[in-house]
Amino acid sequence: MTIAIQIKGVPEEVRDVLAKRAAERGQSTQQYLRGLLEREYRRERNKRLFEDMHIQRGTTMPADEMVEFIRSGRD
Repeated sequence: MTIAIQIKGVPEEVRDVLAKRAAERGQSTQQYLRGLLEREYRRERNKRLFEDMHIQRGTTMPADEMVEFIRSGRD
């Protein structure tokens, strides 16, 4: 089941930049924004997973540092 989200009061210049970024990626503004929301969801979900691992395994590295460490290894 999908849900519609409506955001009111977005300044024109913000909308224009988002539309431009979407077009540069060959996406509609809706596709681009959905992707941003999904990435934010995954980021938060992954942060919680790392926090759970920290509690279960007793690591000393905070979740934010662990995420950055993994990201730096990907680059």
